[in-house]
Amino acid sequence: IQPSVGSRGDSYDNALAETINGLYKAELIHRRGPWKTRESVELATLQWVHWFNHVRLLTPIGGIPPAEAEANYWRQLAVSDTSAEVST
Repeated sequence: IQPSVGSRGDSYDNALAETINGLYKAELIHRRGPWKTRESVELATLQWVHWFNHVRLLTPIGGIPPAEAEANYWRQLAVSDTSAEVST
């Protein structure tokens, strides 16, 4: 396995990035290539990132997209901060 970023010996430093890069390459680059232009890769990448963050449903977090889970997290954090201010 060839790392796509980073140098040798520090694969754990970039484990999350390597995982996402691997998914990106497998699901988009290799599956839909060969690519004729850089612009077509850029457009497809933008579409894939949107799908990955806003459309893809994750069962471990309740069958919702990651962006919705993040929005819920920040909303709950704001509510808990507000309730902490009121109680003090």
